[in-house]
Amino acid sequence: MYKKPIIIFGIVVPIILAAIFVGVCVFVKGKFSESYQTKVKYYEGNERSLTAAAQIESKLGEQRENSKRWQELLDQDTFSLVTTNLRLIGEDLPPKEFQQTAFERLGNSGSLGSVTAQKSTGMRFNLRGTYRSVQKALLELETRMPNLQLQDLKISPAGNSEVSPLNFEVVYTVWEN
Repeated sequence: MYKKPIIIFGIVVPIILAAIFVGVCVFVKGKFSESYQTKVKYYEGNERSLTAAAQIESKLGEQRENSKRWQELLDQDTFSLVTTNLRLIGEDLPPKEFQQTAFERLGNSGSLGSVTAQKSTGMRFNLRGTYRSVQKALLELETRMPNLQLQDLKISPAGNSEVSPLNFEVVYTVWEN
């Protein structure tokens, strides 16, 4: 007579309750494990981002001096700076191989400078000299003033002789602050 209730309440109900308890524990453990894996993934991503940011900051630290020099260059009057630099460059080259003959400010730059939001002007100057000396001078000028962008270069013979220097007409776009 008491066999059935004893089997139900003594064996079946505790087994069902134990199974429910084990099921809830497995479900909660799965949620905790999933949450832990997500947090580990975010932590590792954050660590990679911090490492990348530190590397970028170290590269920026190295470039701060160049950036400062660039800003000072942009703040100066480019017209006088170009003429000064050409004069200094011309002092290092033989006078028969390099001469500055004309220089003019064009105002608005053509080509790329006219369609960008960055302020720019155009400059045209004429040089007379050997190809090697003028090439060397223009390379040195562009090294000293990286805000110059060559827009046009025309080369023509200066005379009838093969040994006479060449005429160069150079047009630059000068990016300003």
